[in-house]
Amino acid sequence: MNTKKQLNNKIMKEFSQFTYRHIGSNNKDQDLMLKEIGCKSLNDLLKSTLPNNILQNESLDIPALDTEIEMLDEMSTLSRTNKSFKSYIGMGYYNNITPSVIHRNMIQDPGWYTAYTPYQPEISQGRLEMLMNFQQLIIDMTKLDVANASLLDEGTAAAEAMTLCFRHALDKKKNTYLVHSLCHPQTIAVIQTRAIPLNIKIKLFNEINELDLKDCFGILFQYPDTFGHLSNLENLIKTCHKNKTLVCVATDLLSLALLKPPGEMNADVVLGNSQRFGTPLGFGGPHAAFFATKSEFMRSIPGRIIGVSIDKRKKITYRMALQTREQHIRRDKATSNICTSQALLANVSAAYAVYHGPEGIKAIAKNIHKKTKVLAYAIKTKFKIYSNNFFDTIVIHTNNMSNRYFVKALNESINIRFIDEDRVGISLDETTSKKDVLKLLTVFGIEIKYENIAKKLENVDIGILKEKARTSSYLEHPIFKKYRSETEMMRYLKKLADKDIALNRAMMPLGSCTMKLNAATELIPIAYRGFARIHPFVPMDQVKGYLKLSEDLNKMLSHITGFDQVSVQPNSGAQGEYAGLMTIRAYLNDQNQRNRNICLIPSSSHGTNPASAVMAGMSVVVIKCDDNGNVDIKDLQMKASQYSDTLAALMITYPSTHGVFEQEIIKICEIIHSNGGQCYLDGANLNALVGLAKPALFGIDVCHINLHKTFCIPHGGGGPGVGPIAVKKHLSSYLPTHIFDPFKSEKTKSFGTVSSTHWGSASILPISYSYIRMMGGLGLRHATTIALLHANYIAKRLTSYYPILYTGQNN
Repeated sequence: MNTKKQLNNKIMKEFSQFTYRHIGSNNKDQDLMLKEIGCKSLNDLLKSTLPNNILQNESLDIPALDTEIEMLDEMSTLSRTNKSFKSYIGMGYYNNITPSVIHRNMIQDPGWYTAYTPYQPEISQGRLEMLMNFQQLIIDMTKLDVANASLLDEGTAAAEAMTLCFRHALDKKKNTYLVHSLCHPQTIAVIQTRAIPLNIKIKLFNEINELDLKDCFGILFQYPDTFGHLSNLENLIKTCHKNKTLVCVATDLLSLALLKPPGEMNADVVLGNSQRFGTPLGFGGPHAAFFATKSEFMRSIPGRIIGVSIDKRKKITYRMALQTREQHIRRDKATSNICTSQALLANVSAAYAVYHGPEGIKAIAKNIHKKTKVLAYAIKTKFKIYSNNFFDTIVIHTNNMSNRYFVKALNESINIRFIDEDRVGISLDETTSKKDVLKLLTVFGIEIKYENIAKKLENVDIGILKEKARTSSYLEHPIFKKYRSETEMMRYLKKLADKDIALNRAMMPLGSCTMKLNAATELIPIAYRGFARIHPFVPMDQVKGYLKLSEDLNKMLSHITGFDQVSVQPNSGAQGEYAGLMTIRAYLNDQNQRNRNICLIPSSSHGTNPASAVMAGMSVVVIKCDDNGNVDIKDLQMKASQYSDTLAALMITYPSTHGVFEQEIIKICEIIHSNGGQCYLDGANLNALVGLAKPALFGIDVCHINLHKTFCIPHGGGGPGVGPIAVKKHLSSYLPTHIFDPFKSEKTKSFGTVSSTHWGSASILPISYSYIRMMGGLGLRHATTIALLHANYIAKRLTSYYPILYTGQNN
């Protein structure tokens, strides 16, 4: 009887553990597969597959939670330690309302969030159509000729705009890029970092009417600027063009519902963040940036472009267009290293525009603007404001009492922007009510009757002046006028999802992009208010939950990989590559080895590798592969020796993009180190190492990790992603930092900033955290082992029908 009870308890525990639900095959299946491939046990498989000198025999020291309910309870508790104040900080980030029909039928629908990048248009027509809607939204709002299907954030989009201008400079001797000092500070930081390895000089300017365009190939304005002011850009753009200077404008997408769009002023590039079109704040991300330009620059646009085509039955279809610009084809000559972007969030913003239509978008913008005018008019009865010409943001001169009003606001659970001792900023949004406006005014000791002020404003010259108001139409395509009821919108989203194949319908064996279960328990917490409704620049005592989660996740990732420190700032794998190489670059420069700029890259590498190396200011030298798909050791040795005085790094993927564990990986790292270089691991295939081998222990110095693959963040049809970098101790001082990082050390030797926010796409970190916590060390090792078993089983079964191009030394 006791034996039966023990057995029942064992079965119940096994059924309640997440690992049992996560792994697809059971013990019986696994025994059959082992027999088919000629292995006696899983351990036998591991010893036959991985080099013995890197295989770890011990499991990771990460205890697993017993049940998924425990995980949800833990995440609920963590989220409640964050304080979800009303935030009026602005700076490109705003509270908004995600329509429930979109939240339920897109953000929470695996048909949308588990899909892969639409390289195969036949199984991607639904999300391609919605991305086409996104591009049309951006084209209409900016009044430019062409837009891409999203970028990572506003800062990186601004950096991409700079490099586009640099490539198209009519005078190739010009190397100065002007940036208005009233662009968002985080955007300026990202641009300054990107410019360094490209030898571009960044020059900040204050007075827009006193431009020095000498040696200047491009210029960036913010419209409205970071203090909310609406500059008269039209004449400035004419002046710039007379001096052969290309003009980029960072803008607020919603403001363009009321403001004259930059495209009508002849701007060359318009960029920004679409976050306030239905995407939660999420402590900084993920959000879809946008990028629009003139048709003459089409072949220099970074990222993906969706185009319209015709199939063999003469039906209209969608597909990715102009791919010859991209890293997977052009490699080191690509326009950008971007691969994963923000497809899911771009689709959310497009759906938001489809659901509201032009009249709804305009009504939302007018409502925000009206409340801002009321706020400004009332504030002016007691204080001076920075500008009378604004959309949704005002800056108040506080008579050197900013700290007093900042603290008073905090005591009312309100966040305003602290600029300096004499200035604070307030940015209103879609969620701001009349009651909220009155509460803000009480912070400044002002009491009014809202309706009385609103009536007076009809004859007051404040806000958007007539000459800056938009007169052109937008969102005229029928798709933006068709779906107004929830039922119609629900059916439209369902119809699009049904056109695609995602993990809710079939497996997706896509090589280095390891698609795996995106468990519901991992995804539920990202919608918790304590995670979703946090502005990225709030005081740190309001985000204790986020800080603990990030710290614990970093420790677990360090333990899994063997490295000493992790940064989660990069918001894609390609950004992780760039950040890792920039970390190496900063380290070498600090060691007085600025001459080291050669990056060795195997010919089998992913296209982002050479593209990232070029972005980091390095020159790419390709290493041959042998007939078995391995790095050609002789060629590596020869080139490492040839460039020993200038060798900066080796970028290597392990296991390789050919799917093979190279037996000589330790020797490869030793060759690089003996010639003065650092070893960078592209972590795209880390799914085959987790719990089995630690990259830091076999010679790797820095590695990026794809949380959107290996650690279960869904791929979203091409984003979001998170690409943290893990480094050894000697590189830790050089990791990315941020202007709003409160923990930044004065002794930091950081290379700079890669993303608009310090924690990157913070709101999806709970997914990877939950996955690791529920699997535990044993579960992670087992998952990796079973992945290897499945791959070898499929290869064995297909051998009689298809040639297997590359195998390890034991086949």
